[in-house]
Amino acid sequence: MQKILKWIAIILGVLIGLVVLAVAGMYISSEGRLNRVYQLKDEAVKIPTDADSIAYGKHIFQFRGCEACHGEKLEGKVYLSDPALGEVNATNLTTGQGGVAVDYKSDADWVRSIRHGVRPNGKGMLFMPAYEFYFLSEKDLGAVIAYIQSAPPADHDQPVSQLSVTGRVVMTLVKEVVFIPAEIIPHEAPRPVAPEPGHTAAYGEYLTYSCKVCHGPGMSGGKIPAFPEGWPSAANLTTSPDRYQPYFTEEGFVQILRTGLTRHGRQINPAYMPWSSYKFMTDDELKATWVYLQALPPKEFGQR
Repeated sequence: MQKILKWIAIILGVLIGLVVLAVAGMYISSEGRLNRVYQLKDEAVKIPTDADSIAYGKHIFQFRGCEACHGEKLEGKVYLSDPALGEVNATNLTTGQGGVAVDYKSDADWVRSIRHGVRPNGKGMLFMPAYEFYFLSEKDLGAVIAYIQSAPPADHDQPVSQLSVTGRVVMTLVKEVVFIPAEIIPHEAPRPVAPEPGHTAAYGEYLTYSCKVCHGPGMSGGKIPAFPEGWPSAANLTTSPDRYQPYFTEEGFVQILRTGLTRHGRQINPAYMPWSSYKFMTDDELKATWVYLQALPPKEFGQR
């Protein structure tokens, strides 16, 4: 009996040692990725100074979800705190106490961070969804930077985002989840050409890159990779017969994005579906988004 217990203890010890080695390897690997320095050329983007352009930049900042993360005063917020993942904190973008704007010595630093997800020190940003903003037109990006630079100082010390141990494991093993957007952005590729504004599917897609984070590249919804347990699945927004579509008409679609109310009067939680950001979209932008969704090919629910 003692011999059996001894072998069990040895086997358990070996297994624990292997787990410790695996976790340590993942930690070292994730540290290397988090501290990688990206050597990127400066990109010149015209930054306007007139009031209309700054107001337009605020409009983009609001409907693309930047304000939902960084706050109405750009002071920064805790976006998500989950022991299984870590702390997702949006930074204070102003020149106030705790703000990161003091580290941005040039317009090119802002372009690099928003378009490429890279800090002024060359390291990739954690959780900053730059892969959505990589597609911004020169005009839109310039207006957003102009708005950020116009913001008055806001004093708010905001801790940087951190990964938990399990978060590092997920980062290493779940390839579908993007923790460091700079890793997947084609930094040296020719710039994608943004479509002209209009009631077109192309412009609608341009306006909805953030939607693909939850609904998937094909917009068919399903379980969202690496999101906390209990987080609802994203709806299928394609033209598939199995989609759950709580609007059915353009009018109903606009109502949801303006108010969060379905045609049956159900209130959608903005923590899960950020209609509180999309409500800032103009009628023309919502029309283009509707045209894009109606042009999507049918795809079964959950195929991403």
